[in-house]
Amino acid sequence: MARRCAVTGKGVQSGNNVSHANNKTRRRFLPNLQPYTLQSEALGRSVKLRLSAHGLRSVEHAGGLDAWLLKTRDDRLSPEAMRIKRQIRKAGAAASAA
Repeated sequence: MARRCAVTGKGVQSGNNVSHANNKTRRRFLPNLQPYTLQSEALGRSVKLRLSAHGLRSVEHAGGLDAWLLKTRDDRLSPEAMRIKRQIRKAGAAASAA
């Protein structure tokens, strides 16, 4: 499983450990990923995603998972987020047709 946020795309970064003697060794900075279960009002079910803490704040600030996905450009979303977005659009089109 990739260490990448499903919402923001945050991933692993690299840098240096710098000792007191100014020796530099390579290290990895891992994103703060947590498994979250978010509710989708349009789908009427919960969705499990691995989000960073910043990603969760972004979703909550936008007003929920559905609102955040619909306002975000497609090229910025992960494949699983795109799949959920298509399902939300399909559910919205079916609800407006009925």
